[in-house]
Amino acid sequence: MVTLTPIQDKYLPYVLAVALFMQILDATILNTSLPQMAQALGESPLKMQWAVISYALTLAIFIPLSGFLADKYGTRCVFLSAIIIFCIGSLLCAASPTLNLLVASRVIQAIGGAMMTPVARLILVKSYPRNKLLTVMNFAVIPALVAPLVGPILGGYIVQYASWHWIFLINIPMGIAGFVMGKKLVPALFEDTKRLDWSGFLLFAAAACGFTLAVEFGSQTGHGLYGLLFSLGASLLIGAYIWHAKRQSASLFPLALFDVRTFRTGIIGNLFTRLGISAVPFLLPLLLQVVFEYSPSQAGWLLAPIAVGAIGIKPFVSKIIQRYSYRKVLVYNTSIMGCLILVLTQFSDASQWLWFIPILTIMGACNSLQFSAMNTITIGDLQGTQTSSGNSLMAVNQQLAISFGIAFGAAVLNILRERMQMDTLTAFQITFFVMGVLTILSGMVFMRLKPEDGRGLY
Repeated sequence: MVTLTPIQDKYLPYVLAVALFMQILDATILNTSLPQMAQALGESPLKMQWAVISYALTLAIFIPLSGFLADKYGTRCVFLSAIIIFCIGSLLCAASPTLNLLVASRVIQAIGGAMMTPVARLILVKSYPRNKLLTVMNFAVIPALVAPLVGPILGGYIVQYASWHWIFLINIPMGIAGFVMGKKLVPALFEDTKRLDWSGFLLFAAAACGFTLAVEFGSQTGHGLYGLLFSLGASLLIGAYIWHAKRQSASLFPLALFDVRTFRTGIIGNLFTRLGISAVPFLLPLLLQVVFEYSPSQAGWLLAPIAVGAIGIKPFVSKIIQRYSYRKVLVYNTSIMGCLILVLTQFSDASQWLWFIPILTIMGACNSLQFSAMNTITIGDLQGTQTSSGNSLMAVNQQLAISFGIAFGAAVLNILRERMQMDTLTAFQITFFVMGVLTILSGMVFMRLKPEDGRGLY
């Protein structure tokens, strides 16, 4: 355990708070801005999913490297480098004249983000004793609750009254503040590092990209063969990774993790549940602005109830799980979330906006309960070194599910509009229907849990 100075002990959690706020704000501020960005870049608003997918996919690919780099080169060096890369990526995003350059810039930005938040969290874990860690973490993650509330509203006002470029430029002053704080407060911590499983990393990264491209090309008219080839190639790469991991003593993600039943169930359930849920924050702002002709700021305010619901239920999550068990909560709550997504198919007119508020508030509360329960049960039974690798795989799985979910939602919408020639509103309604059904079906995964699973995790 490192010895902190009194100033470090008091203010080090602010470093993680700034890092979390920057990353989550950047992820949520973009959704209400996509239609105006599309217009400025000469693209269809319904083709802007890659501005979001590229970021989530890159996070998923590079998160496994963050711990290795921090141990080898030191937490301070890696954290400060991450902020610099994130800010450079933000500047490049603001300067991008085309969608392709924007996507490339988002990749650079995400490389910084993939190291920034995980390393900041790692710094706190290594710097504070266990009896102070919960208090420190709870304080540090407050911005993670505030940013989703502020992001859509701020994004709406920025593009409405300024320019979409400021969506990314506001990261610069926060990055400077984070860099200054990090330079003064972050201790330089090193660990003995084993050789990174580069072969496993490359196989995993290529497979993740392959599956995402398979969904994208599969939704485009005349490119179905490319989608099939990417899907087959990605499946072969997954098979190659499994073959590799069985023969590697220190693989990127040890296959022994999947011998733990609750981890296996949690990872699979996490992936499929998020496939349906992750598309909603991407699709809703498009529906509100493209179909119902809401202004960006109005769309931002109508998305705010999701964050309000998520914040409101936080104090009751442990009590709910303790009262009903992880199995019941995850099975029934997943079905409730799917039904709420199905309710979105009933919105057909801009004047129905009042009904959005209670529906989205409950949806936000259910999302918060779901993610807390899934994350805890997934790593709760891991022991020793399994905890670190399992936590890393869970974080990667979450980002992959977000990228796959948005890609799948956008693919369904594009197929309905372009191949089946449906009007835009009907295409949105059927897409929400598909996402809702998928979410309900994903709840079946959690039926593999036992009623007593997770009793020691309250």
